[in-house]
Amino acid sequence: MAPRGINVVIALAAIATIVGATYGEPGTVDGWHWLHWLCKPLATAVILWSAWSASPPVSATYRRWIAIGMVFSLAGDIFLMLPVDAFVPGLVAFLIGHLCFLRALTSDTRFAAVPLALLACVAYGVLNLWALWPSLPGALHVPVVVYVAVLTCMAGQAVARALWRAHDALAGPALWAAGGALLFVLSDTLLAWNRFRLAIPLSALWILATYYAALWCLAHSVRDMGRHP
Repeated sequence: MAPRGINVVIALAAIATIVGATYGEPGTVDGWHWLHWLCKPLATAVILWSAWSASPPVSATYRRWIAIGMVFSLAGDIFLMLPVDAFVPGLVAFLIGHLCFLRALTSDTRFAAVPLALLACVAYGVLNLWALWPSLPGALHVPVVVYVAVLTCMAGQAVARALWRAHDALAGPALWAAGGALLFVLSDTLLAWNRFRLAIPLSALWILATYYAALWCLAHSVRDMGRHP
């Protein structure tokens, strides 16, 4: 399938996921829920396919680790959409996914190449965690702290890489990766505040739209834009 066709499928699946999550009645299993359950992993799977089929890739190593990270994101999608409380397994799946993304981002740029970028992202995570801390259940303190540390380090590395590579052949892909990483932070921030602190109006729209945009940007970062197949 051509890239434009893949993007149309991703957009339609993401919209269907958001609509199903928005209109499904809590505590019931209806058609809206089935729409959400079918299309949520579908959208992620198609984004995964677009990353894996990107040609030519920045590097085989970068593509491999981005794709593996998306496999764990797909697993996290399934855990978090189940009609049971599988928040911790979902958190662990996404944690591993972010470690894979971090591995990709350090495959061609040393960790914390621009220290201020990493410190800024980690500082944001600490402040956000401090604001949410009174609302977090005690059993989630350690898992959430570890998750925030990994997520913000991944985002900080992505931003540092974009700055470090701003004037070389990886400038374009690195910028897409940084955008995807920051959108992931935004999506998880919205999810955490909606789950633990306050109800966000149209939460499914904002959380899922930023999530799929994050994955799409990361997938787009795999292709070496300076070369043509």
